[in-house]
Amino acid sequence: MTPADSAFVRACWGTSVPHTPVWFMRQAGRSLPEYHQVRKGIGMLESCRRPELVTEITLQPVRRHGVDAAILFSDIVVPLPAAGIDVDIVPGTGPVIGDPIRDMADVRRLRPITASDVDFVASAVRMLVRELGATPLIGFAGAPFTLASYLIEGGPSRTYTKTKTMMYADPGLWHALLGRLAGIALEFLRAQVAAGVSAVQLFDSWAGALSEADYRRYVLPHSAAVLGGLADLGVPRIHFGVGAGVLLPAMAEAGAEVVGVDWRTPLSRASAQLGPQVSVQGNLDPVTLFAPREVVEAEAARVLAEGRAARGHVFNLGHGVLPDTDPDALTRLVDFVHETTVQ
Repeated sequence: MTPADSAFVRACWGTSVPHTPVWFMRQAGRSLPEYHQVRKGIGMLESCRRPELVTEITLQPVRRHGVDAAILFSDIVVPLPAAGIDVDIVPGTGPVIGDPIRDMADVRRLRPITASDVDFVASAVRMLVRELGATPLIGFAGAPFTLASYLIEGGPSRTYTKTKTMMYADPGLWHALLGRLAGIALEFLRAQVAAGVSAVQLFDSWAGALSEADYRRYVLPHSAAVLGGLADLGVPRIHFGVGAGVLLPAMAEAGAEVVGVDWRTPLSRASAQLGPQVSVQGNLDPVTLFAPREVVEAEAARVLAEGRAARGHVFNLGHGVLPDTDPDALTRLVDFVHETTVQ
């Protein structure tokens, strides 16, 4: 069997599957003791630049949990240094930008990236494809809006005041910035596909801060440029945002075979909004995993039942695995999904 024949890829395309495939956002990382052991003393960005380390961390949850897909260990800001951005990932804070974007001169200094700028990522992908065999590997990038929010705010934000102020007050500057970021995200994803990933996910983590009208006017054209720029590559495209229930149809319009749904929106409702041409991914609340096993399984059964309304369903959480999650709870959840959906 090849990755193209896997349950994960088949579910993305909406074809028949032997069981509902399952993987978890942030499965490679903070919940695993073996992750902390191999990353000890190494910063996040540096970790992402070491192909052997990326390979080991990416493989850890596949070995431990038996998930149906691996996702490349990386971060959405990884391509930004090649574009000329001073960025660091600060423990407990997240990405911090040394010189935030304020005007057109700042936008113009954003350089396009090439595949050679991120050759360390391609090296890791090639290693992983050899190691994973029939298990598919997911590549990913940050969507233009979410990248822009970090570049404008200077780091994480709860209100996105500076971001939305630029969007409303200077649309020309806004679209120039997002156009450049779309080019960076597209090149980053195409490099990953060229190296061998079987699917890609575009993370628009903070798109839920927008109304549907604003999303369509200020963001959708740029996300569509990224996803549309991958259409010739023949791999499934997943589009995910947090708190984006009202945006789901627009996110599908951007050019995705799969739309990720967070825990706030039932998959049955999402499927009705998305129609028969789109698969869904999600959407167990990550906090559920702290509950007793019978509660986790009851909630997982509900998600699986709701997911049957879609043409295809990839089981996942509604956002990333939380750092204090018991790894054994994740393993049990994978087993439960497989055992209860086997055809």
